[in-house]
Formats: sequence, structure tokens, C-alpha cells
Amino acid sequence: MRIISGKFRGKNITAPPNLPVRPTTDFAKTGLFNILNNKIDYEKVKLLDLFSGTGCISYEFNSRGCTNILAVDVDVKCIKFINQTFGQLDAIGCETFKTDVFVFLKNCAETFDVIFADPPFNIPLIERIPQLIAERNLLNKNGILILEHASDRTVDFSEMTRETRKYGNVAFSFFTQL
Repeated sequence: MRIISGKFRGKNITAPPNLPVRPTTDFAKTGLFNILNNKIDYEKVKLLDLFSGTGCISYEFNSRGCTNILAVDVDVKCIKFINQTFGQLDAIGCETFKTDVFVFLKNCAETFDVIFADPPFNIPLIERIPQLIAERNLLNKNGILILEHASDRTVDFSEMTRETRKYGNVAFSFFTQL
């Protein structure tokens, strides 16, 4: 896994082989961040990274100047790896939380500018993610929810506007509050 831009551009990060993850490809990350570069000011963003896995999205945000990051994952090995990598990057303001994402969303009292969710592609109720975020008002005004999913799957949630971009087998659906 490679950080594609920012102060850590080109830095390779090697995750342990036993992590239960599917990291976002460089091709898909490049497309995603090309879109985000025109929408957000990374230095002012409060990011929630759900199903964070290896933490690659958090590292990309941090490399671009984001210093308010919360990475959430249920797997203790993933959280340990992310914490180690945050330490190696001297990532100030970057934290992790080990819990089930759906439990976290039901109990979260904070709000965020960007929420990125990369659930397992076979998760049955993927629409529940934008629904919980909307019900709990977790997005700040003009906030963006980015949901990564298989490109052959459509995720709709009528209470938020949506745009989807596809990159090979991966798609990103962008949701904003109506």
C-alpha cells in the first residue's frame, strides 16, 4: 500500500498479511482524491473512517493535512496496525476506536465533515450505513458521506443526494444531506 499524495507521498506501508481486509487500490484512491481535492479543505476536515481496515484512507487524509481523524474498526489487529502506523507518521490528532461500526454509529454523539465507509463488499444491509448517519445527524452542514462498494452494486438512500463514480470493481457513492 502506497500513500499517493501529500507530505508522505510515495511512502510504502506494508500491512501484516493476516489482516482481514481488502485495501482500496491506488487506482481507486487516486480517483477518489481527485474528486475530493475540489470539494474539501483537508486542513479543516474532521474525518470519520469507518471499517478502516489498514487505515489507508486515514493516512491519505493525514498526508494532505487533515489532523482530526477517527478510525473505527472491529478487528483488534487492524486497530493495532493503524495505531502503529499513526505513530510512525507522527500523526497528531489521529485516533482509533475498536468497536463494531453499527454500534458506534448508534451511539456516536459527534459530527464530522467527511465520513468514509469501506464495509466488506458482501455486507447485506449496506443501506443501513447512510440511514444511521442521517438518523443520528452525524454529518456537519455540507458534509460528505463516501461509501465504497462493489461497482456492480447500487446503494440508494432517498433522504440524501447521491453521485456514484466507478473505478474498475470498486465504486464510491457520495451522499450529502438534502
